[in-house]
Amino acid sequence: MREHGLRGRHRRRDRVTTDSGHRLPVAENLLARNFRPSDPNQVWSAEITYLWTDEGWLYLAVVLDLFNREVVGWSMRARMDAELVISALDMAYARRQPPPAAAAPLRPG
Repeated sequence: MREHGLRGRHRRRDRVTTDSGHRLPVAENLLARNFRPSDPNQVWSAEITYLWTDEGWLYLAVVLDLFNREVVGWSMRARMDAELVISALDMAYARRQPPPAAAAPLRPG
């Protein structure tokens, strides 16, 4: 293989990104497994995943409206930090402009 410039493929190790063994407060479950809201902008769901690219790992945050499973906001960055999520939520808020009773701006001012 060396003579012909060939290399074997090896399995990449999964990256651990979740720490569930913490003592931080956990938010109350307001959804109670009701994943079928009757109208848009009642329930948004968010997810973070990571993707391997030719340039390395990228993190993707997505915000879905559970009414029709539409992506209403997203953000992609090289680091998994608060700005990744805030950026996705800011996009969702700007695109959907939910009524004041449904949501509040993420950043003051």
